[in-house]
Amino acid sequence: MTDDLTLHAHLVGQQGGRADLNTPVLVVDLAALDRNIAAMASLAALHDVGLRPHAKTHKSIDIARRQLASGAVGVCCAKIGEAEVLAAGGVTGILVTSPVAAPRAIERLAALAGKAQGLMAVVDHPAVAASLDAALETRLDVVIDIDPGIARTGVASAQAAVALAEAIAVLPNLRYRGVQYYCGSQQHIESFAERRAAIEERTAYLRTVIAALTDAGHPPEIVTGSGTGTHRIDLDLGVFTELQAGSYVFMDKQYLDCDLTGDGPVPFETSLGVDARVVSANHSGLVTIDAGYKALSTDGGVAVVRRGAPESAFFAFMGDEHAALISPGIGEALAPGDPVTLTVPHCDPTVNLYDHYHVVEGDTLVAIWPVSARGRAR
Repeated sequence: MTDDLTLHAHLVGQQGGRADLNTPVLVVDLAALDRNIAAMASLAALHDVGLRPHAKTHKSIDIARRQLASGAVGVCCAKIGEAEVLAAGGVTGILVTSPVAAPRAIERLAALAGKAQGLMAVVDHPAVAASLDAALETRLDVVIDIDPGIARTGVASAQAAVALAEAIAVLPNLRYRGVQYYCGSQQHIESFAERRAAIEERTAYLRTVIAALTDAGHPPEIVTGSGTGTHRIDLDLGVFTELQAGSYVFMDKQYLDCDLTGDGPVPFETSLGVDARVVSANHSGLVTIDAGYKALSTDGGVAVVRRGAPESAFFAFMGDEHAALISPGIGEALAPGDPVTLTVPHCDPTVNLYDHYHVVEGDTLVAIWPVSARGRAR
């Protein structure tokens, strides 16, 4: 058994068992998770838009199954490795959202196409499309990745999109279904008004690409994209046929800092956390906890306290294993061994640091789920 199961399996079902977890540990509030899943599914259904949430957020067969059961048409995976794991777990309707170009990767995608129900992939270059077609022994649906302006992936113009659609049209094993357009750099603009203005400008460009494809005889059946930060705006603008939002299931600090709706409270709950513990309290204004760089992502800023210490306490990394919580008098208020729950800065890479989710209802551990596709970055 893995360490998590060896250490914690006996706590499942024990009332108050959460208090005995060895820390740091990744914790998911089951009720909040399910309410988030239901809320996004209901919103998409209300607008008659498909929901294909991004599984790079959770990398979990268990969570993907809950999303499908709530009405999602499938899930997105950033890499083939994620898709292989989720497909093996029975997850259907997977879209691989990153272009696949390396010869061995193309072979793996072709093999997966023969096994994964409803698999789709993105393409952004005619030569890669031809290589993928040659490797396939069954037909694969593809969408054209459109560059939203960050020059990471995607065709760079409407003319390039048309040329690629025409190249796909003559390939026997690929079927063109539409386009992907993910405005990643706009997702975390904190002001709703500024974020909406940025998305309106980018959506105007997307409309020109769709018009060019339609005029050339390649109208997109699927227009997939969006994210947690822009889902309300994108639904209002009415261009996407499906949403790829992912982080809504957990709600990290980056998204909690954003005004997601412009006119109301945060529409999703914080369901993900890291439970840590005070390990040293020898200074009045500072305590040390056991969650450092190995326990929390660093690309999204720092964690914030959710439970067990003053929420105003400042979090500061103190190395691989430790961090400090800094607040007047905190060293007298907390003692070694006291528990603290943290809201993570950025959920996707934080999840990738752990082997398992510890699923809780209140203070009771109710399940331990594997982070199924942890580390599957290729």
